[in-house]
Formats: sequence, C-alpha cells, structure tokens
Amino acid sequence: MITVDITCDLMDEDETGYVWTFLHEARDPGLIEPGAIVVAGDEDAPAVAEVIDIVEKPAGRIVHLRVLPGVIEDYVALITRAANSAS
Repeated sequence: MITVDITCDLMDEDETGYVWTFLHEARDPGLIEPGAIVVAGDEDAPAVAEVIDIVEKPAGRIVHLRVLPGVIEDYVALITRAANSAS
C-alpha cells in the first residue's frame, strides 16, 4: 500500500495547466513546499509529482502540482538502485 502525501484528482488541471488541490488535503502540510517531490493522487491512482507553488485564494491555499512521467513503481526501482549502490 502506498501512502499519499497529498490527495488530488490527477486529471483536475486549472488555467495554469497544473494539477491543483487544496493544501488541507495534505497528510502533513509541512511536506508540501515548492520544489518538493511528493506522492499525489489517491491510493488507487498514486503518482509522483513536483510541488510548483502554493497560492492563497479566497477558498483556501491551492497547491499546484506537476505530475512526473512514468508510474510510481519506476521511481521505487530508482530509489532502490540508488540506495543499494550507496551501501
């Protein structure tokens, strides 16, 4: 099971062209800052994403995410290889 850092609909883009969600949807809002790489989406459809920015809006703080290419398992394999080569 994959733990999602911030819940969102990966198909929900706004006028910026980025996926958006509210900051309060984050499991730990302290992890969500511009430049951070996070797991976004939901347990059924997680993806790796970069936090682009956080914008103050009347409805709350909006997080813009750039979904990175590939499936999450590709990133797990990359991290595993990197960790094993560092040992």
